[in-house]
Amino acid sequence: MPALGAAQRTGRLVRWLKREGDLVQAGEPLMEIETDKVTVEIEAPASGILTGIRLREGEEAPVGQVIAWIVAPGESTPEPESSPPSERSVSLGAADTEVRATPVAARLAAEHGIDLREIRPEGGWVRKQDVLAYLEQRQRSASPSHPEGRIPASPKARRLAQELGIDLRQVQGSGPEGAVRAADVLAVHAVRQAAESSPPPLSTVWRTMVERLTHSWSQTPHFYLQREVQAARLLTWHERAQKRSSIRLTYTDLLIKLVAAALREHPRINAWWHEGTIITHKEIHIGLAVATEDGLVVPVIHHADRLTLEEIATRRQDLVERARAGRLRPEDVQGGTFTISNLGMYGIDAFMPVVNPPQAAILAVGRIAERVVPMHGQPAVQPMLTLTLACDHRVVDGARAAQFLDTLAELIEEPLGLLH
Repeated sequence: MPALGAAQRTGRLVRWLKREGDLVQAGEPLMEIETDKVTVEIEAPASGILTGIRLREGEEAPVGQVIAWIVAPGESTPEPESSPPSERSVSLGAADTEVRATPVAARLAAEHGIDLREIRPEGGWVRKQDVLAYLEQRQRSASPSHPEGRIPASPKARRLAQELGIDLRQVQGSGPEGAVRAADVLAVHAVRQAAESSPPPLSTVWRTMVERLTHSWSQTPHFYLQREVQAARLLTWHERAQKRSSIRLTYTDLLIKLVAAALREHPRINAWWHEGTIITHKEIHIGLAVATEDGLVVPVIHHADRLTLEEIATRRQDLVERARAGRLRPEDVQGGTFTISNLGMYGIDAFMPVVNPPQAAILAVGRIAERVVPMHGQPAVQPMLTLTLACDHRVVDGARAAQFLDTLAELIEEPLGLLH
């Protein structure tokens, strides 16, 4: 399993691009690996015959673990070596009794007092469905044999069993002399529901998003500033720029350009909170929150302050397309110093984003909508845009954040300020 990032500990095999016994050439696409951020196509490190595949599609393995061999014609597949326990393995004592199980399966087995060595999975790993099947089988075999006639059970248990379609003979009673209680019936029902339901498995990207944002929300002292900005000049700039460009420009492209200019004037916003210290960055690398089928990813437009509007648009389009296709490279998601999240295209007026750690701030952008606002003492209909800035209070105070937002608002209301 290759390492695609310094912090990567495991990788999930999305699919093999070659089959067992296929001849492969060095540099030829061999497999797709998903890490916590991206899905990457891995090239064959050598020429030969692919053999001894040990990892199935959808399974994970720790970095450095052998998952297959490429051998020379006529060469035999090496004997599997005993691999060290990984965080995905469950050690049961001696090395020869180690059982490989997913964390969910291990937790479920522990909750029900199941020895994983008693389970015989179809593949090499014990999974949730294997534990559930074993649990149901154990429940059936452990049910006391009753003579013909009435099975001892409480009235509530009988009623529940009838409502849920459960045969009391298949329920192990925990009451006196093996009497079935309501809790016993509900336990069987829960096991059946878990076995029958097949929710889509969470992708590594989604799990990582959940972990990072949950940690950010619980550990980062957030505060929010919100401001309405007149967008008439932004609309004009977009229209004129689009006429001069052969590349499709979006309002997000314009905002990236303006945000980069504002960050140059307010470097404290372009910072990280890292191990109790504030790290300010000279380079401006703007991340763009992109929703994909697997979860939220944040590809980065590096050196955004040095790029022309057309260069920003080209990179943004390429990153978004590859993000939604699951083809981002590790370098595409690394080094971001500030993030923009735009939901205006979904008709959202404003929202409160979660800071993307270790960054100090994230800008939420709503839709451009006409509103009645005062103009020279008179009501007027103007296109307005709502900006919401979320900040990590450990890095940024309210005054600094307000000054940054004020600069950004001025640039949006008068983009020609970029030329000054």
